[in-house]
Amino acid sequence: MNSLAILWRGSLLPLGREADPKKSTSAAHSSGSKLPRHKSCMLSAAIVLSLLSLSACTVGPDFLKPEPQQVAEWSKPANAAESQATTQTMDERWWEVFHDPKLSALSQRALTDNLDLKLASSRLQQSRAARQVITADRYPMTAATGSYGRERNSGEGLSDPSGKNGHSAFNLWDAGFSASWELDFWGRVRRETEAADATLEVAENDRRGVLLSVLAETAQDYIQLRGVQNTRAVTEQNLDVARHSLKLSQLRLADGVATDLDVAEAAAQVAAIESRLPALEQRQSQLINALSLLMGEPPQALHAELSTDAPVPQTPRQVAIGLPSQLAERRPDIRQAEARLHAATASIGVAKGDFYPRITLSGNIGSQAMQLSDFGSWSSRSFGIGPQFSLPLFDGGRLRGMLNLREAQQQEAAIAYQQTVLRAWHEIDDQLTAYNASQLRRDSLAEAVRQNQIALRTAQQQYVEGVVDFVNVLTVQGELLATQQQWVESSTGVSLAMVGLYKALGGGWESVYPVAKVATNNPV
Repeated sequence: MNSLAILWRGSLLPLGREADPKKSTSAAHSSGSKLPRHKSCMLSAAIVLSLLSLSACTVGPDFLKPEPQQVAEWSKPANAAESQATTQTMDERWWEVFHDPKLSALSQRALTDNLDLKLASSRLQQSRAARQVITADRYPMTAATGSYGRERNSGEGLSDPSGKNGHSAFNLWDAGFSASWELDFWGRVRRETEAADATLEVAENDRRGVLLSVLAETAQDYIQLRGVQNTRAVTEQNLDVARHSLKLSQLRLADGVATDLDVAEAAAQVAAIESRLPALEQRQSQLINALSLLMGEPPQALHAELSTDAPVPQTPRQVAIGLPSQLAERRPDIRQAEARLHAATASIGVAKGDFYPRITLSGNIGSQAMQLSDFGSWSSRSFGIGPQFSLPLFDGGRLRGMLNLREAQQQEAAIAYQQTVLRAWHEIDDQLTAYNASQLRRDSLAEAVRQNQIALRTAQQQYVEGVVDFVNVLTVQGELLATQQQWVESSTGVSLAMVGLYKALGGGWESVYPVAKVATNNPV
């Protein structure tokens, strides 16, 4: 900076005042006598080196990648379930660990056809275009110019270039090329480019976040759909049992060993179970529509494809979730927050660069003539070249206010980064707990279903033998239906919890690892 200040002080006076030729000549002879040719060359080289060193100067703070808050290891539940999370490298295509071909196919279609992903891709293209606009300032700008005019100047005004003193009109032909280049001595343009690169990274991680959300939502809707279908199947099974009980009570009424109350209670049980089916059909239709929307399809476009019942996708015995230290590189929101902090840091350099002079080299070359026949001749040539600079002196505090704004925005971005990392740890811990708890609940309900099935068979046999009333059969039958539906919901919840865990972990970007055999544990 000091070298260029010396150059400015040495050049400001000649620009503002015409030099005395005699003094200039004597000064030249004097300098020539004092500075031999080799010293003059050394001085020129020093000036060039000073300019080159200034061109490497970059104002503003350099971005230092933050060290995110780390935890030593994932939390472990006191009462561990059968399927456990391991520190093996995560599967890049985590939805395939369910071993459900339909889910894998839908996920692949979502990657291609989802409209939210296309919107995110469009925003990414906009960021790339914006970066291209900003980085163009690093290079010289050239343009071709040309004009023609029929003119007449005032005879009483400034000098008439036509020499006719305003007595008649004349033609003026003009064409040429112009160029300008801002010398980025202070690194302001480089900081703008750095901020644009970071903003582009924000858009890239935004698309990754949308991609992760779309894949997770596809898996969640599909798992819920299969859960609803399994609940409907359980309801229909219980409806068959209730109808069998109704028929049994009617036969016993005909034999005189049952009452009208038994028949009425059995018929009411059948009607109550039947009333559950329309709501399940409605929920199935809603979930199919949700999947159709994720695929970019109209309503019910996937009805024929997904209306057939299928089991709920089951989780593997081991779920690879990677190491805690890999979290910051995997979660798109953490990467996005880091990129925002980088952009905010670079913007401080841009704001500081506005305090320094802007130096621009400009030049033009062309031809100008009043007769078309003279246009392009050697005597019609024109050119101009030279530097320009602009130094802000007074702006009412605008530049200082902008710098304060950028520094405050960087502080906000730094706090947002810390908050994003902390929120990520909380989400993962919550999802690990939910995954373990949902498995324990499912296993307990599976045992409850088995015991209720035994109880129903016993109650039916005792009713036939006349040992118990029909109300006992209805009570056990209702308990069985409730526990079976709860088991299906809990089994669905286990798979949903695993999807939530993978989403909280960032989805996984590593290579594929083999998946352990799936445990069925199906009591229905």
